[in-house]
Amino acid sequence: MINLGKTNVSLRGKNVLGLADFSAEEIRLVLETAKEMKNIIHRDIKKVPTLRGKSIVTLFYEPSTRTRTSFELAGKYLGADVVNITAGSSSIVKGESLRDTLYTIEAMGVDAIVMRHKAEGAAEYASRVVSPVIINAGDGAHAHPSQGLLNLFTIEQHKGHLEGLKVAILGDVLHSRVARSDIYGMRKMGMEVHIAGPKTLLPRFLYEEPGIVVHERIEDAIKDADVIEVLRIQLERMKGGLFPTTREYARIFGLNNERLALAKDDVLVLHPGPMNKGWEISPFVAYGDNSAIQEEVQNGVAVRMALFTLVLTGGKQE
Repeated sequence: MINLGKTNVSLRGKNVLGLADFSAEEIRLVLETAKEMKNIIHRDIKKVPTLRGKSIVTLFYEPSTRTRTSFELAGKYLGADVVNITAGSSSIVKGESLRDTLYTIEAMGVDAIVMRHKAEGAAEYASRVVSPVIINAGDGAHAHPSQGLLNLFTIEQHKGHLEGLKVAILGDVLHSRVARSDIYGMRKMGMEVHIAGPKTLLPRFLYEEPGIVVHERIEDAIKDADVIEVLRIQLERMKGGLFPTTREYARIFGLNNERLALAKDDVLVLHPGPMNKGWEISPFVAYGDNSAIQEEVQNGVAVRMALFTLVLTGGKQE
């Protein structure tokens, strides 16, 4: 049995819609559980019976490699039956509504639905119309809670703690569901959050939320940072005119070796992927000694295993 320590906190049956809905104690429970799950990933035989008899559907209306695959592997490593549904290979292409798709999946007796959708609030809507646990794998530019949790987990694995660390989040915050989840999670865990990027890509809420420092220059945000989170330029969500060219963006806002040197020597570099190398981040930084970008992928499986375990069993591991 996995020992998660003594805690009165339980996530059993909780919908994972966004980190705004999580307390610091609930985040801590996920991170501690993920440590145990990472040990399973390192085994030769990556299989435990925790979710034997449970069924999970991943429902993705947008393309995904890392998130969809890691949720699928997380479920399978825990012994669950996992079925993947994508928009292009289902009745969605015939015009089936989101509600009808959710009703169909619910009728098959599934225990959890992992959902990605282009519309903000889609996961919350799903939680109100069907009974399986809903895990938000990204809804528009609103939230991506499991990515926020895996970022926290990765940081703690390297730094040993979270409270008091300075993190710089750089780039396209306007279109980034990851940034929003990071900000909620990092602030709840006592981290100092600094933001920098083109003004056209910084949403108004950043200036209204307490505890966030917004900088005009990327260099000021990076200075003495413990962690740097670089966000992807999401050209597919833009209508144009938000910055002149990608070359100009790289010159003014891209993370390169020269700017990296302004941070602490042991600064940790994160990126949710996929990367636009040469735009928001240079290849030298992306694959350098300070980068934990590939490690984030493995940690994503561990964190998603933790979420499945906690919301479907309450944390009991046989």
